[in-house]
Amino acid sequence: MARLRSDFWVSAYLRRCGVEGIEAALRRRGAAEAGAIFVKVDRLDGTASLYGPAPQLFLDDSGERLFVPVLQDVTPLDVEERVQRELRFDSDLWLVEVDDRDGRHFLDLAPDI
Repeated sequence: MARLRSDFWVSAYLRRCGVEGIEAALRRRGAAEAGAIFVKVDRLDGTASLYGPAPQLFLDDSGERLFVPVLQDVTPLDVEERVQRELRFDSDLWLVEVDDRDGRHFLDLAPDI
């Protein structure tokens, strides 16, 4: 099964967050077809987490996007610095920011290695 385009996935993700009553915004638009998607979750208490694409070894034929925690429970500034490093590596990435005190993200996480 083919994987959903990044622009469609981000649009659906933003809608899902809105339905759940969670503030989410697109901070950076990447490549429409296949840009890597990163999600910053700000807990609004001085901590944040960053989720990014799972390594290729976790991908299967389902076409589902899987994520892994890149940073967890760090300062929002730490997340911003990491995003800047990722941008130097991949200028076509997408960045979605979610504000939720409970840290909810609704992402499918890859299993631990």
